[in-house]
Amino acid sequence: MTSDLTGTALELRGLSKRFGDKLAVDDLSLSVPVGSFYGLVGPNGAGKTTTLSMATGLLRPDAGQSFIHGVDMWQRPLEAKALVGNLSDGVKLFDRLTGEQLVTYNGLLFGMQRDTVAERVGDLLRLLDLESAAGTPVVDYSAGMTKKIALACALIHAPKLLVLDEPFESVDPVSAANIRDMLTDYVRGGGTVIVSSHVMDLVQRMCDRVAVVSAGQVLAAGTVDEVRGSSSLEDRFVELVGGRHHSEGPEWLRHS
Repeated sequence: MTSDLTGTALELRGLSKRFGDKLAVDDLSLSVPVGSFYGLVGPNGAGKTTTLSMATGLLRPDAGQSFIHGVDMWQRPLEAKALVGNLSDGVKLFDRLTGEQLVTYNGLLFGMQRDTVAERVGDLLRLLDLESAAGTPVVDYSAGMTKKIALACALIHAPKLLVLDEPFESVDPVSAANIRDMLTDYVRGGGTVIVSSHVMDLVQRMCDRVAVVSAGQVLAAGTVDEVRGSSSLEDRFVELVGGRHHSEGPEWLRHS
């Protein structure tokens, strides 16, 4: 079934997931408008990765629904997944392939013509400064290069929605700037980006909307200005999530 979600790139309704005694995601609902650059922020263990994994079909929820441009992820998974480019934290790549082979393989999996795939692979390797490593097995890539080749795999089929879990982790500053420019251009062209990150300054500069997640629930969501109010996004995040310690450090750390 296609839900009436015109203008919505991602709609999550009542997602829940439990691992043993731990409730990782607790009846979470979220709506991401088409054409937005959406930040998902939260402390470690907040449920961000679990939420995004359920949203994109990598992990089956215990309850709830995920719609990609109105298509139910768990009722019509092939159609829904074709609309998504996914860079998920911790997912194993086929790293015995070279970078060029890996991105080509992903394009062919989406049913693209081989000549179209070859053209796009060349474009992506150039944009991500990976041309010199095209023939190198991914197992020999650095952490930053591995992140970039995974992003190329997510982009190869020109998805309508990009879901990126910590895309700038381990990426050098020059590459990070190039990736930000590419993503900004992608959004200008009608795409939608959801980015999970711990870096509040980056989210504040890149994103127009943000959701703060803690203990598997959305504490606040809206435009960046609405969520942060009169403070910085980082201060508002700490206020919502809690856990800041105002006490002084231990005596043994002092040298004066």
